[in-house]
Amino acid sequence: QVQLVESGGGSVQAGGSLRLSCVASDTSTNCMGWFRQAPGKEREGVAFIASYGSTGYAYSVKGRFTISQDNAKNTLYLQMNSLKPEDTGMYYCATMKSVSGYCYTPWYEYNYWGQGTQVTVSS
Repeated sequence: QVQLVESGGGSVQAGGSLRLSCVASDTSTNCMGWFRQAPGKEREGVAFIASYGSTGYAYSVKGRFTISQDNAKNTLYLQMNSLKPEDTGMYYCATMKSVSGYCYTPWYEYNYWGQGTQVTVSS
């Protein structure tokens, strides 16, 4: 059982920045991702990173968000710049062990989740 703890959410104005962190209890998995869910909407993938470093982004955040990991600290990050009101939502980190090594998959394929951290962007 992998435990994940997110932090770093908050309220910012449009155009601002936030950095989310997610500490994992172990590194037995090979895919990590950030997901978000706005009220009344389905959970969506935001950014993904494989253990060997390959990354992927949702089209809506590409060029604004950067996912990274510090393996020595078992920590996943999401640097969010140029935030927009439509980025508002609960942000979750998640992890899974992918047989194929492909990490850009729907949220329901990830089997370990953090509790979430709220991001609110005002216009």
